[in-house]
Amino acid sequence: MSEKPIIDFGRGKILSLTEETKFEESGIVSRTLLRTSNSRAVLFGFAEGQELTEHTSTQHALVEILTGECEFSLAGKPHELEAGNIVYIPPNLPHAVRAKTQFSMLLTLTKPGSEQKLTPVKADSNAQS
Repeated sequence: MSEKPIIDFGRGKILSLTEETKFEESGIVSRTLLRTSNSRAVLFGFAEGQELTEHTSTQHALVEILTGECEFSLAGKPHELEAGNIVYIPPNLPHAVRAKTQFSMLLTLTKPGSEQKLTPVKADSNAQS
């Protein structure tokens, strides 16, 4: 059975991520904030030393580190992250995370397929600010 999201996607709501983040002494707590047909937002609280071993997802993932420090590996390459850092993980890229200190993160998952073909935009040398 899946967890009932905290936010009803049909209604507006303001939340405090600080108040909504839960921690357990030696575990990982995840709470689904929002779920729609194309996306999901999940709030995580990691105890120091806890980890999610390398895995992949079929979805686009955007991770914002909210508090603390972690080691985030992308395709086997480790990166030291802290509050304020953000990570984008394209579908099927192997990744893992380990808490260096107690830390929290917000994960936003988006199903692929709705992207438009993007064309790089070149700066206009005549553009005025």
